[in-house]
Amino acid sequence: MADNRLPSAAPGALTVAAARTGFLALLVLLWWVASVNVARNIIPSPLATLEAAGRLLHAGDLQQAVLDSISVYLSGYGVAILVAIPLGVVMGAFNLLGKTLEIYVYALSATPRVAFIPLIIVLLGLGAEAKVFIVFLGAVMPILINTYAGVRQADPELVEMARSVGAGRLRIFTRIVLPGAVPYVIVGLRLGATIGLINTVVAELYTAVRGLGGLLAVYGNTFRMAEYFVVVLSLATIGVIVTEGLRYAEQRLGRWRT
Repeated sequence: MADNRLPSAAPGALTVAAARTGFLALLVLLWWVASVNVARNIIPSPLATLEAAGRLLHAGDLQQAVLDSISVYLSGYGVAILVAIPLGVVMGAFNLLGKTLEIYVYALSATPRVAFIPLIIVLLGLGAEAKVFIVFLGAVMPILINTYAGVRQADPELVEMARSVGAGRLRIFTRIVLPGAVPYVIVGLRLGATIGLINTVVAELYTAVRGLGGLLAVYGNTFRMAEYFVVVLSLATIGVIVTEGLRYAEQRLGRWRT
C-alpha cells in the first residue's frame, strides 16, 4: 500500500534557534553535573572555565593564539581550495584523466596525514610553511573528491535536453554541469574545513608550539583544565562559524535548483 503521507514542513528559523539554545543549556547542565561528580582537576565547572577565559582574554594569550591558528588554518585551507576545485573540475571533465588519477587520489585520501608529518618537518622545518602544508594535506582531499564526484554526477536528462536544442559542449559544461556540481563542492568545502581545523591543531602540536594547539599542549601537560577547556571551546566555536558560513553559502548558491 502506497504511503501518501506528506513530508513534515521544515521548522522555522526561530524554532531551530530555540531548539539549539535549549540543547546548549542541557549540555551546560550536564557539564556542571559532571564537574560536581568528577574531580575538579579533571573536569572544571562552567563557572571556572568562564573565569579562566576572562584571565586568558585579559592577558591577551587567547587572542594571540587564535590569530596564529586562524592564520595557519586559512592559509592552508585557501591553498587547498585553489588546488582542489580546478583539479576536480578537470578530472571530471576529462574522463580518461579522471579514471587515471582517481585511484591515486583515493589512496592518498585513505592514508593518515600524520604519517607525512616527519617528512614534512624534514623538508620544511618547524615554521609556518610546514604547518600550512599539513593543513593543506588535510583539507585538499575532501574538496577534490567531492568536486570530482559533482562534475561526474551531471543530470543526464538536462544534458540530453540541452543537446537536443543545439547547445555545445562548453555551454552544457558551464550552464549545467558546473552549477549541478555546486552542492557537492560545498559539502567538500565543509568536510575540508573540519579536517583542516583538526590538522591545524595537529600541526601546532608537532611543529613550533604556538597557537591554540600550543596552548592545548601547555595546559594539558600542566593539568590546567579550566584553561584547557577554554581552548577546546574556542576551537569548537571556530568550527561552528566556518561550517555555518559554508552552509549559508550552500543555501544561497543552491537556490537555482528550486
